[in-house]
Amino acid sequence: MVLAARNTQKGEAAADKLRGEGLDAQFFKLEVTNAYDQASAAAFLEQKFGRLDILINNAGISAEPPTGSASTTSKDVLHRTFETNFFAPVELTQALLPLLKKSGAGRIVNISSILGSQTLHADPKSPIYNFKALSYDASKAALNSFTIHLAYELRDTKIKVNSAHPWLGQNGYGYRRRADGDSGRREDGRGTRAAWRRRADRRFLSSGPDAALVNRYCARAKLRIPPSPARTTYCVPPTI
Repeated sequence: MVLAARNTQKGEAAADKLRGEGLDAQFFKLEVTNAYDQASAAAFLEQKFGRLDILINNAGISAEPPTGSASTTSKDVLHRTFETNFFAPVELTQALLPLLKKSGAGRIVNISSILGSQTLHADPKSPIYNFKALSYDASKAALNSFTIHLAYELRDTKIKVNSAHPWLGQNGYGYRRRADGDSGRREDGRGTRAAWRRRADRRFLSSGPDAALVNRYCARAKLRIPPSPARTTYCVPPTI
């Protein structure tokens, strides 16, 4: 396991914690928006392992509150958000794809969000209808599109590509209010341990061929996730 992060101190600490739990974890410094770091990551993995089995594109930012004020979203916020949430995972995936093709069964997981669903945002009955942040939502919609297009390209290979909505977790975002209204907030801004456990409980296996882990919202709302010939599973209604 290789853990990548832009903050060396935090990345090393996380790798140490995983090693303390008996996992073979290594840290590699990576600023996902930096082309040099992307190339260095590919070179490091090539030299160290000769292949890559699983790529999880987890980096992301949210640069504006979900106020629904699309007319005031600045160009700077849009550029910064798309740089990290869309362009970076696309570029990093392209740089590492040759190594994934060397794996017996490569996997690409793009950490997306239910907020990237156009169908749910347009539905007044949707639990996310009143949670709108143009830059973040549009970047995740674009990431979902990349997932679908890449899955189509790789449909005849052993590589599978998925988008996943991880629900609320303990991460650098602090907390994000969930669609069901339960923020799980703690005084220090991190998700409570109970909310973290609920997150694990709320995952369920897709009926698609990939059996990808997706969030409980799909089950609760009884959204159909059809088997996909493009080898992709995403937690949104059939019409994105």
